Order: sequence, then structure tokens, then C-alpha cells
Amino acid sequence: MNRNFWIIALISFINALSFTILIPVLYLYGKQFNLDDFQISFIFAIYAISQFFATPIIGKLSDRFGRKPLLIISLAGTVIANFMAGTATTAALLFFARFLDGITGGNASVAQAVISDVTSPENRAKAFGINGAAFGLGFILGPAISLLAQKAALNTPLGKSFGASFLVSSVIAAIALFLTIFFLPETLKTKAKKAKNIFDIGLEQLIKGLFMPKIGILLIVNFLTGMTFTVFTFAFQPYFLAVLKQNSDSLTLMFFMFGVLAVIVQTLGIAQMTKRLQLAEILFLGLFIRSLSFVLMPIWENIYYFVAVCILFSLFNSVVQPMISALISLNAKPEEQGTVLGLNSSYLSASNAFGPIIAGLMVHQSNPQSYGYPLYFAGVCTFLVLIFLFLKRETYSYQKL
Repeated sequence: MNRNFWIIALISFINALSFTILIPVLYLYGKQFNLDDFQISFIFAIYAISQFFATPIIGKLSDRFGRKPLLIISLAGTVIANFMAGTATTAALLFFARFLDGITGGNASVAQAVISDVTSPENRAKAFGINGAAFGLGFILGPAISLLAQKAALNTPLGKSFGASFLVSSVIAAIALFLTIFFLPETLKTKAKKAKNIFDIGLEQLIKGLFMPKIGILLIVNFLTGMTFTVFTFAFQPYFLAVLKQNSDSLTLMFFMFGVLAVIVQTLGIAQMTKRLQLAEILFLGLFIRSLSFVLMPIWENIYYFVAVCILFSLFNSVVQPMISALISLNAKPEEQGTVLGLNSSYLSASNAFGPIIAGLMVHQSNPQSYGYPLYFAGVCTFLVLIFLFLKRETYSYQKL
């Protein structure tokens, strides 16, 4: 791996840190504005919906004008949006801030395009694994920093407001922006031709992507796996807090554990797996354990049992997204990396919009047991996705690297 790869990996880590700081508090911050569970699901969804429309455009523009300028725009949007969210006085302003962060939030797909630019095909899966580990490392430190931000805010005018985490997130995103401006060179070697009309960089691309040989099936799988995962992520926090009777500090420790295990798997595990297994086989294994874990989680309302299942889940779930991204990247032309990975992120964002709303419709605050329903649903749907992926295995590349 060359110098430019490690620079973008560092930027990805800082960007992930900015994002993961918000994970333990977004649900609780919505409660601070007296929103119910269904309304809070839209705080999750509005960010994803706006990303859905923005990321293919940002990806296409990065193929046309270069990775660096689009990455700068995306990170600047995160800085401004999270500052607005952290100082919000109304739910409407919070919703707008999440929308703004989403509409400029194509930095993940651009970062993936940079990785594709600077790595060889045989190192692509390993590179995406390391990039995923950077996100996992952010998962370790982000929730802990979020907790520290809440403690520090107690002695400030913010008091017990969970907005402190958004302000810290804004500052950290500003660091990633600084590194991008001053240290990351432009990595795009071959620029795409100028688009003839707006549809070449907009919604039409979402439809075209489904008909790309080998790529289309993987975009569908990414959408479906993303949807089932976000059903879980929305239901996880209220289940942990309301059903298992845990507090926000314990919730932070859970995210810390998820991050530690993800980093171990994505830095060491994927490299070993790819020596013995095809990429699709690793993906099959990850999806099978994910589906099994979702179903097992709510069966017994015991914190020790729940943590044990979560450990199993985290170990194998960590390979899913890197494998999908690697397979998509390996089947895309060099000049289409930004476009295809932008489409990938866009479909993932769409799935992130549907998941919380589906979970929000299933749960009822008056019946805490209902917080387990989305977990069962996510498990069954993930298994169906696995069957679909297996049956369609001949339509995409899954060669051993």
C-alpha cells in the first residue's frame, strides 16, 4: 500500500470518527425534542434519503472533476451540518441539519474511489478491508468521545444536551477537511467525458446501474443487506435501553466492543480469509451468521446472553460490506470507479432510509417487547437475501484473488 492510500485511510478514519460519535446519541437526542419512536426514525431516514439522491451525483462528478474537490465539498457540508444540529433549538432545525449532512455526504464513496485509484486489483479486497477497519476504529473511539463530550458539557451552557456530541463531530470533520485540502493529492488519472445532460449524473444512473453486467446484482444485494442491517441498528438502541434495562454508558461500551471486533476482523481476518476462500464465500458466511444472530438476539431477555450473541454477530458482520464493495470495484472499469461506487453508496443510503421507518412502524413505546420484532424481521430477511445471492452467484464475479 502506498502513501496516498494511507492518507485516505487516515481521512476515512477521522470521517468515521465524526460519524460514529453520533451513533449512541441520535436516538436519545430525538427524545430530547420530545419525539416518539416513529418520528425519530425519520431523523435516521432523512439523512439516508438525501444521501440516496446526492451520492451518485457526487460520484459522477468525482469522475469528471477529480476526487479531491468533491471530497472537500462533502466534508465541509458535514462540518456545517453537525454544528447546526449541535446548536439546534427545535426539531425542525435538527431535521434540516441531518438533511444537509446527507445531501453533501458523499465522502465515503469518493474515499472508496480514491482507494480504487491507488491500489492494484489483487490488493483491492485487502484495501477495502483496511478502510473498513478505519471505520471500525472510529466505532471504538467515536462512542467513547461522545460519552466524554456529554460529561464535559454538564459544566457548560449545553448542560445535559446531547448536542455536545454533534459539536465535537463537527470539529473532527474539520480536521479531515484540513488533511484533504493540504495533504491529499488528486488521484484520478483518467477523467470521464463531460456529461451531456443532468440525467447522466442524476437519477437515470440509478436505473442504469441495475443493468450493468455483474454490477447490477451486487447493487441489489447491497440495498437489501443494508435495509435489514438498518432495521437492526434502529431497533438495537431502544431494545438495549428499554427491554434489557441498560443505560447510555453501557450502550457506549457495546459500541466500543463492536468497534474492537470489527477492527480485528477487517485488518487481520479478511487478509487470511481471502487466502483460503473466494470473496463470495466470505460474503455468504458473513450474511449467514448475521441472519442467525438477528434471530437469536431477542429470544432471551438477558444482558449476558445478548452480549454473547452480539460478539458472534460483530465478528462475522464485519466482512459483509468490504466484500460487497470489493466485488463491485473489481467489476467496474477504472474510469467508472467513482460512478459505480457512488451508485453503491446511493443504494446503501436508500436502504438506510427504509430500514428505520420499517422498524419504527413495528415498535410501540407502550409495549417494550415490540422492540424485538424488528430483530426477528431483519434475521429472516437477511437469510432470504443470502439465498438470493447464492442462487445468482453465476451472474457476478466471485473469483479467488
